[in-house]
This record gives sequence, C-alpha cells and structure tokens, in this order.
Amino acid sequence: MPALIEAFLDPASSTYSYVIHEGAGSQCAIVDPVLDYDPAAGRTATTQADKIIAFVRKHQLQVQWLLETHAHADHLSAAPYLKDKLGGKLAIGRRIFDVQAVFKRIFNAKDMNTDGSEFDHLLDDGELLKIGELEVSVMYTPGHTPACLTFVMGREAFIGDTLFMPDYGSARCDFPGGDAQTLFHSIKKILALAPDTRLHLCHDYPPEGRGPMWRTTVMEQREKNIHVHDGVTEAEFVSMRTARDKTLAMPTLLLPAIQVNVRAGRLPPPEDNGVSYLKIPVNAL
Repeated sequence: MPALIEAFLDPASSTYSYVIHEGAGSQCAIVDPVLDYDPAAGRTATTQADKIIAFVRKHQLQVQWLLETHAHADHLSAAPYLKDKLGGKLAIGRRIFDVQAVFKRIFNAKDMNTDGSEFDHLLDDGELLKIGELEVSVMYTPGHTPACLTFVMGREAFIGDTLFMPDYGSARCDFPGGDAQTLFHSIKKILALAPDTRLHLCHDYPPEGRGPMWRTTVMEQREKNIHVHDGVTEAEFVSMRTARDKTLAMPTLLLPAIQVNVRAGRLPPPEDNGVSYLKIPVNAL
C-alpha cells in the first residue's frame, strides 16, 4: 500500500507538519510538529498539535516515530507533547551534535548536552526506517543547518527547509553552521530523485494571489525554481544565496525556537521559582 500523507498548516509560522500512515489502525510517523508560541506573552499552546492528536485518534493510528527534518529556527517543536500523549520515538539527524555545540555556547546553556542524548534516536545518512510496512530512507541534506535531513519513501520525499515552492526558491544559509555551497550539493541530491517524486515542504510563503501549497515535484523544481533550476551553476547559486541572505531579517522566533529545539523540544530547566526562562543573547548573533 502506498503511503497516505496528511498535511497540517500552522499559519502563524507558515509551517507544514505531516502524518504518514498506511490507513486506519496502522503505524504512523509525525514529521515536524509545531508548538504554538506567543513571543509577546511568552506563552505556549497546543492548538496545532491537538489537531494532529485528533487525526491520529480518529484513525486509530499508532505513533511509531516523531521525525524532525532539522532543529527549526522559526517554530518550537511539539514533539515532546505529542510523545507524551501518543507515544513514539523522537529522531533527528546525528549532526545535531554540531548545532547543539554552537548554541550551547551562544546561550551559555550549562544544562545542554552536545551528544544528542535528548533525542531517542539519531539518524545516519543512508539509514532505513520502517513505518509499519513503509520503508523510509534517510538522506543527509545539510546547508541550511548542519543537521538537515530529507526523508524519502519511494516517490515521496520530505525535504525540510532545503527548497520551497519554485516561485520562492531555496533556504537561507546564514544561520550558524549554514553554508550555501553545501546547500547547493544537497539540493542536487534531491533533484537527482525520480522526476515525478513528490517533494513535501516544511514551509510555504506564497506571493500575493497564490494560496498556500505544501507539495511540488522534482521535475517542477528543476524546470521552474527561481534559485536553482537546471542550468544554474554552483558559483551562481552561492553568489545569489550569499547576497540574498545579507538582506534577510532574522526569523521572529529564532532565539526562542532554537534553544528549545536543540533540547529536543523541551524548555530549559525551571529555575528555583519553578519557571522556565528563554534567554536573549545581546549582540551575540
């Protein structure tokens, strides 16, 4: 049976989360779940995650995996909340080590490990996972961050922040550990998949006049992507990406999100008053 894929849009962060399953009563995986966060009030909520819970329970699915394509900088992960409610193992790319090491220093986070032990499983390039009878191949696609992954299932691929819809282009590479040359080679790996492979996006930022979209194809990207269509050279891409990144503002939730997500979606340990605090490093980025 082919994979059944349900997409969930978080409008606040323009993030798509996914449930991958084989039908009612089957095993499933949840990809890139979102925890609602109000930066003005410093409050979290579970509105988006509860939609996923309702879907899983309605279809009597059994959560086997909670998969992160990378440590996100634009939303907080709801993986721990979903794990508590539904079970499953939380997994991310093994190179989360590198991301943790960078942000441990930036946030002076003495509690933070740099060995990935906050996660249940660290994924290696080429590793094979099973979601019920579905086989998933793990493809390392760094560049946006050092730990970015793509999950490939036959003619379906979940590509994180490597590419967006063709009219928006590609991911930024100016976060710590990002690299435009590396991203170019990662994108080429994705675009070497079969032309009819469907690419499921982590984000969409539609221009005026177009509604949100969460899926494209390898062929569509190769023909139409404004940053990296066929014929664009590595040097051209790196030059474009480097110049463009210098014009971009930091994501609103970068500082709150990254210090939570490198802890596998958990808040920093509460202080002696029982409250968790998110740090804002001044003049550090």
